[in-house]
Amino acid sequence: MRNLWMELMPDEYVPSVYAIDLDKLRDGGRRLLLSDLDNTLVPWNDEAVPAALSAWYKRVVASGMDLCIVSNNRHPRVSEFAQQLGARAIPAAKKPKPQAFLAAMASFDAAPEQTVMVGDQLFTDIRGARRLGIYTILVLPVSNREWWGTRLTRLAERAAFKMLERRGLVRPIQEGGRE
Repeated sequence: MRNLWMELMPDEYVPSVYAIDLDKLRDGGRRLLLSDLDNTLVPWNDEAVPAALSAWYKRVVASGMDLCIVSNNRHPRVSEFAQQLGARAIPAAKKPKPQAFLAAMASFDAAPEQTVMVGDQLFTDIRGARRLGIYTILVLPVSNREWWGTRLTRLAERAAFKMLERRGLVRPIQEGGRE
């Protein structure tokens, strides 16, 4: 079970993408940022790119990093959202399987040690990336609104969080003061 817990333990846990220290990542040799879409960048199935997210994306690019959205959601929505943002995307990723992570890294010619995965789910985003040696950042979900399958997974996540907290994981305080 030790390996499973190590696969689920994120390298960082922050309230949102806006709290990520891009300079620290870049200075640590990271140049590719992979990000989940739903409840990581925007609420589930939202189609509009918020102004704050556009500004954050500009900071990612200005820091010298590339962004690729890696989402299990369907093709048209993910691709259209990425296009609006100005980023690339891999839809229908089937995370935690490695293929989408590997394809994203190959398309940017980046190695795992140059890559960061940002997501809101332990079992898909964090586990899938950690198994490949990718640095991981867990964020609090943007919204409580989720696909029914994700809601089921969150039940198992609750138990996993208890075990990870015993191993030192500290839940960040949500922006706006809520935990």
